[in-house]
Amino acid sequence: MKLLLRRDQRSGLMGKMIFTLDVRADLSADEKERIRKYKLQDTELYASHEVTPGSGLLGVASRLAFKAVTLTLTVKDLEGGKRIEVKDVVELLAIEGHIRQAAQTFKEVLDAASHFGGEEVVEL
Repeated sequence: MKLLLRRDQRSGLMGKMIFTLDVRADLSADEKERIRKYKLQDTELYASHEVTPGSGLLGVASRLAFKAVTLTLTVKDLEGGKRIEVKDVVELLAIEGHIRQAAQTFKEVLDAASHFGGEEVVEL
């Protein structure tokens, strides 16, 4: 798996800068097969905020509103590519760091999945 990242910037409506990060994974045929075999497409790799559950109708409404502003990245997003837009370059770099780490962990998951039902020799 290769993680493809592209940073860019543009001016917003009010002249403020908007920073973008395009994220996509270049997956091998074997990796794509493991994703399908183990149904990992909807696995969440990154979320900008955790939703705290509320109660009753107000809790449902608050979770729906919060979900609209929460940035998430799933395996499906990595396969198809996703654009992330933020107003602060520091936030963009922090998100990029989290995504790099999550992608590395997911690569390790895919590698481990290739050894299920088989044997792996680890040289020490």
